[in-house]
Amino acid sequence: MSDTEFERERTISNALIGVVAVSLLLAIGALVWCYGLSNHIAAAETKLASAEAKNADLEKQSEALGARLRATAETLGQSVGMTQKQIELRTQTILVQQKAQSAQTAKLEQAEAATKQQIGAVSTEVSSVKTDVGGAKADIATTRSDLEQAKQTMQRMMGDEGKMSGLIATNHDELEILKHKGDRNYYEFTLHKGDKPILLSTVKLQIKKVDDKHSKYTMNVSSDDRNIEKKDKSLDEPVQFYSGKDPALFELVVNNISKNVVSGYLSTPKSAPQPMDAPK
Repeated sequence: MSDTEFERERTISNALIGVVAVSLLLAIGALVWCYGLSNHIAAAETKLASAEAKNADLEKQSEALGARLRATAETLGQSVGMTQKQIELRTQTILVQQKAQSAQTAKLEQAEAATKQQIGAVSTEVSSVKTDVGGAKADIATTRSDLEQAKQTMQRMMGDEGKMSGLIATNHDELEILKHKGDRNYYEFTLHKGDKPILLSTVKLQIKKVDDKHSKYTMNVSSDDRNIEKKDKSLDEPVQFYSGKDPALFELVVNNISKNVVSGYLSTPKSAPQPMDAPK
């Protein structure tokens, strides 16, 4: 082998060794890069896992915080609702009180107006009374005069028992005059033919016959367990009889006669029993 060939082979060998050396270095560099990349990836994965764990914790904290916020909001809503309800109740109470006060004020105003009217009416009445008093005095004087005249027109008559009677009242007004005198007790009556006896004081009276054409009547008088028939008596005639343990003079007068009906009064002494004390 010539030197030239030898140098050529040597050059190729060196070139091959250089290529191998470069390839080896490249391979080593690639291995180192891959190892570093692997480390970086592992670190990144670790960081990512840590970040995910933190994110999970943050989500849990966020959920807990949201639950607390919801509970707080609900509590505040309930509190606000209670307060609103209390405000509405208080408002209604105030309105009711205002209505009551308004009604009371209206009543007071009405009462005041009514009082003023009454005061005015009383003043008017006082004036009228003053006027009436003067007129009443004149009326009393006139009434007294009329009573005296009425007394004078009344008659005293002899009774059927031969006793002089008191004044005879021929109507209701004259009987009222006798009652006001107070000398005797007077009881008015109306008797219908066919009715049962009526009790006046201690005496029972029953009409038996009425003759309105001739102003006559017949009456049964029951007194002290005995019956007395007063027959064919006349209008305004004093019909007399005695009654009581200590016999006292009783007197009856019929001053109105119509068909089957008579009316008049019974006169008894003051000492005679009153109707409430009389035996039934």
